[in-house]
Amino acid sequence: MTSTVDVLAYIPSPPQGVWYVGPVALRAYALFIIVGIVVAIVWGDRRWVARGGEKGTVLDIAVWAVPFGLIGGRLYHVMTDWPTYFGEGGDPVDALKVWQGGLGIWGAVALGGVGAWIGCRRRGIPLPALGDAVAPAILLAQAIGRLGNYFNQELYGRETEVPWGLEIFERRNDVGQVSPQLIDGVSTGEVAFVVHPTFLYEALWNVLIVLLLVWVDRRFRIGHGRLFALYVAGYCAGRFWIELMRSDHASLIAGVRVNSFTSALVFVAALVYFFAATKGREDPAELRPADGGPVGGGGEPVDGEIAQKEPEKNVEDAGKDEGTSASEPVSDDKAASTASTGGEAGTKTIDSKKDDAND
Repeated sequence: MTSTVDVLAYIPSPPQGVWYVGPVALRAYALFIIVGIVVAIVWGDRRWVARGGEKGTVLDIAVWAVPFGLIGGRLYHVMTDWPTYFGEGGDPVDALKVWQGGLGIWGAVALGGVGAWIGCRRRGIPLPALGDAVAPAILLAQAIGRLGNYFNQELYGRETEVPWGLEIFERRNDVGQVSPQLIDGVSTGEVAFVVHPTFLYEALWNVLIVLLLVWVDRRFRIGHGRLFALYVAGYCAGRFWIELMRSDHASLIAGVRVNSFTSALVFVAALVYFFAATKGREDPAELRPADGGPVGGGGEPVDGEIAQKEPEKNVEDAGKDEGTSASEPVSDDKAASTASTGGEAGTKTIDSKKDDAND
C-alpha cells in the first residue's frame, strides 16, 4: 500500500535551466523575470486607472524604474557577496553576468524607486500614490521570478526529509564538469541531496501577502504610500525567517546572514513610515497631471503660459484705463498738450539712457 509520504516525496528539480537555439541561450531565469515585469506593468496599470490615474502611466514609469531596478538589484547582490567575484579565485567579470542569477530585492526596490521618482517627476504625479497602486503587482512579479531559481537549482535550504523536499540533481555541462551548482548544465539523473525548497516558500509567502494587500486596500482604502510600506514590511517578515533556512553561500555578520539583518532593519523602517504617513487616500484629481503642465513639474503652468492665457484688452478698455472714452473726441489743444508731454517724456528717457550709459 502506497503511503502519503511516498506520494508526496519528493519534488524533482528541472533537468536544466538553459536551452540553446543555435548560438542563442534561452534562460528560464531571464524568462520568468521578464514575465514578472510584464505582469507587474499590466496589473499595476489597471490598479492605477482604478484609483483615478491615466492609462499607460505605469508603463511610462517602468521605462525608468525597470533598468534602475535591475542595476540596483545586481549591485546589492555583488556588494553583499563580493568575495565570490573579487575574492580569491573569483572573476570580477562574472559580476556583470546577470543572466547567471543574483539580484538583491532591496537594491532593486531602492534604485528602482529612484527611477520611478524620476518618471513621476516627469509626469507630474505623486510617487507614493503610484507605489500603492503597483505594490501588489510588484510582489506578484517577485513570486513569479522565484520560479527562475527553481530551474537554476539555487537558493534552496538545508537538507531535509520532509515529504515536500526538493531533489537537487548533479548536472554536467559541455566541457564535462559535474556539479549541482552548474546553471548551464544538464541533469545526470543522480540526486545529490534533498533540501527545503526555500524559493517555493518565499513564492507562496509573496502570494499570501499579495492577497492581504488587495484585501486591505479594498477594505480600508489607504494611500500616500502606506500600502507600499505594508508590502515592504510583509515581504521582509517572510524573508527574515526564510533566509534563516537557506544554506547557500552568503556574507555573514556575527554568524547571521546579511540579508536577515537587512530584512529586520527595512521591516522596522516600513512600519515607521506606515504609522507616520498621511491617513486616507489621494483624491483622483491628484493622480492626473494638469493639462499643459510642464514636463517634470507639478502640473503648474509656466510664466509664458500665464501670459498667453491673460485676455487682451480691447480699445474701449484701454480708453477707460487712461481715464478717457475711446469714442470721446479729442480737441486740438488736448492733442497738442499730449504731444508736448510725450515729447518731454521721450527727451527725459533719452537723457536718462545717456546717463546710464555713462555710468
